[in-house]
Formats: sequence, structure tokens, C-alpha cells
Amino acid sequence: MRARHLSTFFIFFFGALGGLLFGFDTGIISGASPLIESNFSLGTEQTGFIVSSVLIGSSVGALSIGSLSDKFGRKRLLVLASILFLIGSGLSMFAMGFVSMIIARIILGFAVGSASALTPAYLAELADAPHRGSLGTMFQLMITLGILLAYVSNLGFLHHNLLGLRDWRWMLGSALIPALLLFIGSIILPESPRYLVEKGNIDEARDVLHELRKNNPKEDPDKELADIQMVANQPKGGLKELFTFARPAVIVAILLMLLQQLVGINSVIYFLPQVFIKGFGFPESNAIWISVGIGVVNFVCTILAYNIMDKFNRKTILLFGSIVMALSIGILSILNFTLQVQDAAVPTMILIGIYIFGFAVSWGPICWLMIGEIFPLNVRGVGTSIGSAANWIGNFIVSQFFLELLHVFNNNVGGPFAVFTFFAVVSIFFVIFMVPETRGKSLEEIEMEMRHKAAEKSAEKAAKEAR
Repeated sequence: MRARHLSTFFIFFFGALGGLLFGFDTGIISGASPLIESNFSLGTEQTGFIVSSVLIGSSVGALSIGSLSDKFGRKRLLVLASILFLIGSGLSMFAMGFVSMIIARIILGFAVGSASALTPAYLAELADAPHRGSLGTMFQLMITLGILLAYVSNLGFLHHNLLGLRDWRWMLGSALIPALLLFIGSIILPESPRYLVEKGNIDEARDVLHELRKNNPKEDPDKELADIQMVANQPKGGLKELFTFARPAVIVAILLMLLQQLVGINSVIYFLPQVFIKGFGFPESNAIWISVGIGVVNFVCTILAYNIMDKFNRKTILLFGSIVMALSIGILSILNFTLQVQDAAVPTMILIGIYIFGFAVSWGPICWLMIGEIFPLNVRGVGTSIGSAANWIGNFIVSQFFLELLHVFNNNVGGPFAVFTFFAVVSIFFVIFMVPETRGKSLEEIEMEMRHKAAEKSAEKAAKEAR
């Protein structure tokens, strides 16, 4: 089915649906894991591995999907990811023990990692330059919505054993609904016009561009097509390009995605109930409600990001977020080392909310947006894969060591957050000195600027060698 049969909203909504499943499948385990642990009589190490096994699959999925998407297209691989979501969700729901649950979670990880690498590139290639920020932010908005829906699903199914199935099975099985939506949507979504041009399907690319730009009279889809063709006709270096003129983009993508995790966001997403149970002695029910509240803050602030993303420079927003995060969790750390535990609980809750605000309007959406923007067309799939894999590696580091850090500091949350503060400060200097500005530029302009800078450096090097 061609794009002219579909609304633009449909295309971007279903294109970003991989983000919802990404968030849902990472958030759902927080409520289900204690129930699985008691049902299967598992040790804490086994339960921890069930939580983190999805990250193993995600890293592999993110790394492997990029070159495949450059070869076979974004659309086909989105269909494959949706099938993996369906299989992984179904196997999780009906897992009979530790081993079968690990297998199901790793399959889910392949799907989540694939979606995290595919979707940013796909959305960036569909969007026009003036709106690419807000439309690219839809991916992060869907992630936060997925996390929030996962928390709501956990609360809704808790203690409800329906049709002879335990509550945690319904929690995990509820992911089948968005997985089915993604499968249906990905079948009828159009292919990326950039990929179509790369493969010589010019007429189909023109149809897709005209449909996507029909509500924006300021955009000229034929000129955009000509620009895409110009870039597609550049000499191809294959993967060699990643390590020559595109090397700065690789470095920026890796550091963006590592720092996005090393500022500690997923310690809050995964372990916030445990922070308030272990650190402040809160009852479990209260702690879960706090995590729901934080999920709401995360989602609402990402809606704000969606609305401001094309009004301010990317670097300005990133810098604002870094400063807000560094100040909020820096103060949080100091308070938890200087106040009595009971006096620090409410300020900690407020400061985590401010920290979530700082992250959700900046580093949350912009990192995913930029890894879809900064790579050349013919290696964009591989480039976004490398960035996405760096994100999952950072995620794994934080999720594996957070509880250990909490233990080292005798359950004082000031300790882990002091470490996260250090990386938030590092992120300030990284943004100032290394991150390029991409707002308002077409993907082709960004690529040609990169090629021009690389040519200048090459000429300078040749001139020096000739002296």
C-alpha cells in the first residue's frame, strides 16, 4: 500500500510505536519481577538476571539490525521486530520456569534493541527539516508512554488471577496488544523515501514524499527528492565511511547514548520503588505509587519536549537539561549525606521529580533524535545501531551496579546519585565542545556539511605532508 492511502499522523504514530513497546517491555518487569521470584522460588541473582537478560538481547539486536536495515529497508525490519515482540511477549506470558523466562526475555531484547535502532532513523528520514525535532521526539514520547502504561498495567493486574493465570502473566501478556498494533501498522507503513532513492526506486520515493509533505505548502518535495538523489549519488565508501569522514558522528553518537544512561535515568525507572523501600523504609504499595507519579512526570515533560523541540537549538536544550540534572541530583546527594533519613525523604522525592523534568525535556528525546540525524545516508542504519548499542551497554552498566552502589553506601541514595552527578557535569562539557547543531537543517545539508569538513581536513593534511 502506498503512502497516499495513509494519513501523515498514522505514519508517524505507527512508526514510533516501536518506542512504546521499548518502554512497555522495560517498565513492565519492575512490577512483575517480585511476583515471578516468589512464584518460581528464585534467588535474587536469578531475578536480577531475568530483569537484565532483556538488555543482552537488546545490545545484540541493536548492533545487528543496522546493516540489515541498510540492505533490506527500514519497513521490512520493523515488521520483523513486531514479530519478535509478539513471540517474546507470548513466551513471557506462558513461561514455565527460569530458563524459559530467560529465553523469552532475550527474544524480547532482540525486538527492543531492533526497535531502538530502527525507529530513530526511520522517523528522521520521513520528517521534513522544520518539524524533524518534534516528530523525532515522538519516539521518546512513546517510550515514556510505554513505561507509564506498564506501571498502570502492573497496578491493574496486581492480585487479579484471571482465567486460572497468575497476575504477573497478565502483566507480561498485556504487551501483546501494542505488539499486534505494531505488526499491523508496519505492514502498511511506507518505506523510507531515502532508502527508496538509495535503491533506485525514484517514483515510489516521489509518491511517499508528496504524501508526507501535502499539508505543508512551504515544502517542495521535488526539490527534496533532488537533494536526496544528490547525496545518494555521492561516492560510496561503505562501512569505511564510518571510520573516515563520519568518524566524528560515530564518536558523538556513542558518547551521547552512553551519557544518556550514565546520568542514571534507568536506575530511577527500574529501581525507584526499591530506593524508597530500602533507603527510606516506605511500604511497598506507597513506593509503587511514587514510581507511577514519576512515570506521569516523565510522560508529561516529554509532551513539553515535543512542543518545544523545533523552537530551540538542540545544543541549548541539551545544556539546559544537563545543568538541571547536575544541580538536582547534586543537591539530592548532599541532603542525603547531611540530613536524617526521615527528613531527606520528601526533598529526595521532589528533587527526583526535577531531575526527571531535566532529563525528559532534553537528553531523553534529543539523543534518539540526533543519532537519526548525524549519519550519512548509506551508513545511517549501521550508525544508529552503534549509538543504540552504546545506549544498551550504558543501561546494562547502570542497572547491574545501582543496587550494588546502594549497598556500598549502606542504602544511602546519596552515594549512587553522587556518581550520576559526576556524569551529568561531564555531559555539560561534552555538549559545549563536541555536539553539532542540527536544528533546521535537512539530513542532506547535515551530510554535505560533514563531507565538506572532512574534505577540508584531508586537504590540510595533504598540504602539511607536501611541505
